Amino acid sequence: MDGIIDNLQNAIQTWNEKLAEIWLLLTQSPQNFKGGGIWQIIVKIHDALLAIGLALLVLFFVYGVAKSCANLTEIKRPESALKLFIRFAIARGLVVYGMDLMLAVFEIIQGITETIMDTVGIGNVSQTVLPQEIIDAVGDCGFFESIPLWAVTLLGGIFITILSFVMILTVYGRFFKLYMYTAISPIPLSCAAGETTQNISITFMKSYAGVCLEGAIIVLACIIFSSFAASPPVVDPTASAINMLWSYTGELIFNMLVLVGTVKMSDRIVKEMMGL
Repeated sequence: MDGIIDNLQNAIQTWNEKLAEIWLLLTQSPQNFKGGGIWQIIVKIHDALLAIGLALLVLFFVYGVAKSCANLTEIKRPESALKLFIRFAIARGLVVYGMDLMLAVFEIIQGITETIMDTVGIGNVSQTVLPQEIIDAVGDCGFFESIPLWAVTLLGGIFITILSFVMILTVYGRFFKLYMYTAISPIPLSCAAGETTQNISITFMKSYAGVCLEGAIIVLACIIFSSFAASPPVVDPTASAINMLWSYTGELIFNMLVLVGTVKMSDRIVKEMMGL
């Protein structure tokens, strides 16, 4: 009978390990993720695109001047010339120091995420554990009674394992998005030089802030799930082993589906919050 229980316990152990890995990942910065090797590549790509961003900066600036100023006489006015100079200087600063700005935004939002973690305590996050009543009930079953139990634990174990990998892949995907935003940042930030194209830069920074904020949403989702884990599904000791196992596994998978769905929709939740 140990093999029947092992199917479910191994899957639950995998789930707990992935959940703990998520907490670890959400405390890391892009510079330290996977030893920092990926970040070095992103920095090289960013620096290579910096020259293109500066060239586009001039192009968008000239285009913005042509669209906003009706004639050369208007450009010669001191207030108009000062406004254009300030716009160009700010846009150039965004392109040249865009990576520093994005890292500052990440650090601010990361501080929010870490504050949430410190409030509940990382070590206090409850793990999912198979109740002893079910283990004892399965151990008392005969050979023929164990056949449906084996099927339930096998299917439940496969489903839980799939959910755990879907959840961790979503968190890894957030890091990929952070790297992509950072690498390509000189291009959209150069749009700030033109009055008619500045919305592209604003939307880009809002979207980047949204990706950073996804970490806080994922942490909140994990905390809520931990409350479910602290109060596991009620097991009826008078029911048969198959009913106990089926009821527990079904409710457990439902709770896991809620968490995985929330983690998967973290980007959508952030977009709704920020109006993106």
